[in-house]
Amino acid sequence: MEEKKFVTFKKEEFGVKEYIINELGKGRISSVTIEYTPVGEKIVVATSKPGQVIGRKGEKIDQLTRFLKKRFKLDNPHIEIKEIIDSSLDAQLVADDIALMLERKGSLKFKVIAYKMLQQIMKSGAMGAELVLSGKLPSERARSWRFSQGYLKKTGDPAKVVDKAQAQATTALGVVGVKVFILPPNAHIHDRIIVDKALTDEIKVNVHEMHNPPEKTEEKSKETAKKKSTKKKEKKE
Repeated sequence: MEEKKFVTFKKEEFGVKEYIINELGKGRISSVTIEYTPVGEKIVVATSKPGQVIGRKGEKIDQLTRFLKKRFKLDNPHIEIKEIIDSSLDAQLVADDIALMLERKGSLKFKVIAYKMLQQIMKSGAMGAELVLSGKLPSERARSWRFSQGYLKKTGDPAKVVDKAQAQATTALGVVGVKVFILPPNAHIHDRIIVDKALTDEIKVNVHEMHNPPEKTEEKSKETAKKKSTKKKEKKE
């Protein structure tokens, strides 16, 4: 019984998220998270266009709150807006944008769309990105196209910092799947090596010590000291 209650609870939660995303518009919402507090349900909507989501004087938020109470039987839903500063570094927003452009411009221009979005992602400072488009592109035979640039982790613990998302585009030839992987600029990579002036100076010192070990330098100093002493003796004589 507990398992069934948990499944129905998660279904209702998923329905709330799907409704909010569809109601506020595809390509505007990155994620919807629900937090349950003693006061009520706190719904956090991450978006790059907070003005369009909120509406004039908060009209859209008020309508959405009333509908959630009526349709999903929520006690006291409270919607908060989390603004995304750079949409080019958000995988879900990028995936939705690619899907919308494929629906508007057609699947024949998928390469132009993919390379343009890839350039925008890298210009925003991402360490690496990968786009995967799957479907009938450009012929009637389905296949996958991969576009990548920069550095991207795919396995192990470092792969957890990669932002992943997927979307679907309905074109004239059929449904096209879009997958986006972005490694943000602030991601912590354990094996990442930053080449700067301090590192180059350290390498130079190490190379110099390899070619000139302390033993050789001591021998050279002793030889020079002997030569100087012999020269002084010769001068005295």
